[in-house]
Amino acid sequence: MKENTLNMTEGNPVRLILIFSVPMLVGNIFQQLYNLADSVIVGQLIGADALAAIGSTGSITFFFFAICNGFGAGGGIVASQSFGEGDKEKVKNCIANVAYLMFLVPAVIGTIAFFTAGQILVLLNTPESILPVAKSYMRIMCLSIIFVSLYNFVSSMLRAIGDSKTPLYFLIFSCFLNVGLDILFVLYFNMGVFGAGVATLISQLISGALCLIYAIKSNSYFKLSRQNLRVNFLLMWKCIKIGIPLSLQFSLIAISCMALQRVVNSFGAVAVAAFAATSRVEQIIHMPYQTLSAALSTYCGQNFGAKKYDRMINGYRKAMLMMATFTICMIPVVQIFGHGIIRMFVKETSVIEMGANAIKITSLFYIFLGMIYTVRGILNGMGDSFFAMFNGIVEVIGRFTVPFILVAIPVIGVWGIWWSLGLVWFMAGTTAWWRYLYMKKKILK
Repeated sequence: MKENTLNMTEGNPVRLILIFSVPMLVGNIFQQLYNLADSVIVGQLIGADALAAIGSTGSITFFFFAICNGFGAGGGIVASQSFGEGDKEKVKNCIANVAYLMFLVPAVIGTIAFFTAGQILVLLNTPESILPVAKSYMRIMCLSIIFVSLYNFVSSMLRAIGDSKTPLYFLIFSCFLNVGLDILFVLYFNMGVFGAGVATLISQLISGALCLIYAIKSNSYFKLSRQNLRVNFLLMWKCIKIGIPLSLQFSLIAISCMALQRVVNSFGAVAVAAFAATSRVEQIIHMPYQTLSAALSTYCGQNFGAKKYDRMINGYRKAMLMMATFTICMIPVVQIFGHGIIRMFVKETSVIEMGANAIKITSLFYIFLGMIYTVRGILNGMGDSFFAMFNGIVEVIGRFTVPFILVAIPVIGVWGIWWSLGLVWFMAGTTAWWRYLYMKKKILK
C-alpha cells in the first residue's frame, strides 16, 4: 500500500496548503454530518424539544472532548516539528507517547463526565421538560469520549506527517454508518434521542479502530519497534507542555459556551431550540476556517522545525487571503437564505423565525471568526502555548460578561445571545492578531 506523506518545507505554499486542506475540508463536512444527522433526524422525526435536549448538552460535551483533544493537538504539533527536522525515529516515539496520553486522559475524563452529567445539566438551568432526555443523551456522549479520542489521535498523527487523506476515508465511512444507525434506532426502533447517541458512539468506535489498523498496516511511521514504544518523558513533557494550554484553551472556550447556554436556557425551549439550530449552522461555517487552521498548523509546524521562518510567514499571508475570500462569499448566502437554512432542522415557525434572524446577526462577524482560526494555525504550528491559553481566557471573559449585559438591555433582549457571539469573535480575533505581530517580530530577530 502507498504511504501518504507530504513534505511542506519545499514547494508552492498555496498549492501545498490547498492539497492538504481539500481532504480535510471534505472530512470536516462529513464530521459535521454527525451533528447534522442527529439534529435533522431528531428535530424532524421527534420534535423541537428533542432537538433542544441535544442542543443543551453541546457545550458540556464539547468541554470534556476539548480537554482530551488538546493533548492530541499538542502531540500533533510536536510530531509535525519532528517531521520537519527529518527525524523519523523521533516521530515514531512521539506517536507512541501521544497514544499513552490519549488513552489515559479520555478514560479519566469520560468517567467523571458520566457520573456528573445530571448535576451539570441542572447547574446550567436546563429546562425541566427536556432534562431527562438531555441527561440520557449526554451520558452516551460521555461513553464515546474515548472512541472519539482514538480517531482524533490517529488522524492528528497522520496529519502531522502530511497525510490528510487516510483520516478522510474512515470519516466518510463512519458518517454513512452513523446516518444509517440514526435512522434505524430513531425511526424503526423508536429509541428517540438515546438511539441517536448510541448511533454516534458505535460509528466513532468502528471508525477509530479501523483507522488505527489501516495506519499500522500502511504507514511506516506507525510500524513501531520496542525501542519506539519506550516512555520518553522529555518528549511526553513537550507534548503535555503544548497540549495543556491547548486543552485549557478549548476547555475555557467550552466553559464560556456553558455560561452562554445557561443564558439561552433562561429564555425557554423555543430559544434553546433556535440556539441549537443556529449552533449547527455555525459549526458548518466554522469548517473551512478550521480546515485552513489545521493545514496552516501542519505547514508552519514543519517549516518551523526546518527553521524556514520566512516561508512560514509567507504561507500564513496566503492563508489569510483565502480566509477573506471565503468570508466575503458566505455572508450574502446566510443573509438571503437564512429561513431556508434553519427550516432544515425544525418545522416550528417560531423557532425558524428566531433562528433565521439570529444567524443573520452572527454572519456580520465572520471575518473575525476567520481571523481567530488563521492566526491560531500559525501560532500553534510554532508551538506558542501562551497564545492558546490567552485566547481561551479572552473568550471566557467575553462570554461571561457580554451576553449578560446585552440580554439585560430591553431593546436587545434575547437577541443579545447572538450579538454577544459576534462581539466575542471580535475580541478574540483582534487579540490573536496582536499576538501574531509580537511572535513574528520575535522569530525574525
